[in-house]
Amino acid sequence: MNLDFSGKHIAITAGASGIGYAIAKSFERYGAKVFICDIDEKKVSDVNAKHAHILGSVVDVADAKQVARFFDFIRTHSPKLDVLVNNAGIAGPTALTEEIKPEEWDQTIAVNLNGMFYSAREAIPMIKTDKGGSIVNIASSAAYFGYPYRSPYAASKWAILGFTKTMAMELGPLNINVNAICPGSVKGPRIDAVIGQEALQRNISFEEVKTGYERQVSMRSFVDAEDVAHTILFLSSPYGRMISGQTLGVDGHTETLTNY
Repeated sequence: MNLDFSGKHIAITAGASGIGYAIAKSFERYGAKVFICDIDEKKVSDVNAKHAHILGSVVDVADAKQVARFFDFIRTHSPKLDVLVNNAGIAGPTALTEEIKPEEWDQTIAVNLNGMFYSAREAIPMIKTDKGGSIVNIASSAAYFGYPYRSPYAASKWAILGFTKTMAMELGPLNINVNAICPGSVKGPRIDAVIGQEALQRNISFEEVKTGYERQVSMRSFVDAEDVAHTILFLSSPYGRMISGQTLGVDGHTETLTNY
């Protein structure tokens, strides 16, 4: 495939590290102008220093006003937008449902779901001006299953699938495809922190939990961030233009999330 995003403008939430940064670098590699936001000021500064065609802003996506300012910043560079990648999300608490504090639930929903709505609401009018484009929402393999000790996270990720389907119906007539990607466990510090919290909750070793996670997957392996980035490039390119309203697992086939 000959991917070319020259002249295209891409917005990515939580784009300064992990999956988001891998996505940003991939779009830049193929010629796009990339706008990222992230809550981590140091990481945003590092990205701005390293990349000529990735511009970062410090934003908490749970705050609608901050999200609006991010898209105002994008509009100072271009009135149009070709792709939105809704990547921002947090792991949320690791605990039984009755032990989760209301503020922990609220924060998880605010970042994982509300932030996605705020970003889509700002991006859609910009994408409409270009007579076509793509929106990709990052969900999780947790959107397929129940997830013990992670109820706020699972609830938010299931909700993303309904949001994706609805936007695909609304925007399809305008030549805008909308899809959700469900990564499995992606290698890096975030999944290590999740595994560590579960190990503490269950009073077992980190390695025992990690091995259990690997055994949940048919391919017995964690995902690389680049695997997710490559899928998004495809969906946002002419090769993926007729794929819409879909939930795509990039996870090596998760069989279960029950680790015991």
